Amino acid sequence: MYIIAGLGNPGDKYHGTRHNIGFYVIDLLAQAHSIKVNKIKHKALIGEGTIAGEKVVLAKPQTYMNNSGESLLALMQWYKPEVDRIIVVYDDVDLAPGVIRIRPFGSAGTHRGMQSVIYLLNTDRFPRVRIGIGKPPEGLDLADFVTSRFEGEEIEPVKKACERAVAGIECIIAMGVNEAMSRYNGSGAMNG
Repeated sequence: MYIIAGLGNPGDKYHGTRHNIGFYVIDLLAQAHSIKVNKIKHKALIGEGTIAGEKVVLAKPQTYMNNSGESLLALMQWYKPEVDRIIVVYDDVDLAPGVIRIRPFGSAGTHRGMQSVIYLLNTDRFPRVRIGIGKPPEGLDLADFVTSRFEGEEIEPVKKACERAVAGIECIIAMGVNEAMSRYNGSGAMNG
């Protein structure tokens, strides 16, 4: 079984913001596989279903971004998946809008939500899907930038990146993280 967690902030105030791109990908995945993400458990909004023949739990932690690890830890303790079957989806300011990066493991970088997850799970050996949101314009505070909404010409590439992230997650489950990396990393058209 897999736990697929999209990181974000709960509440209407944050709906559609850059920091909530993980929530958006979970919504797309839920829609594609007819999974209702509507139960509050383990400090998250969750839904259970099947993707590529595997049982999955889709999760949107409700702890606010910087404490995302609290929810992931509770989910992991309850469902007890292998650590490499936890997939975390989140925004990345170091990638241009529309770029996605799938990795089998690695550091959190400057992302506070991922820092919390890695700290509380006490490991970084799980796959992650990072979606580029771009860097803040000169003079704009990072916190203000990540809680702002996409505008203008950013919208379409980001939407396509989220759709590719969904396909990438399906590929991780069906064929493994290496295959997903070779097919979906970067921007632009799928290779296979």
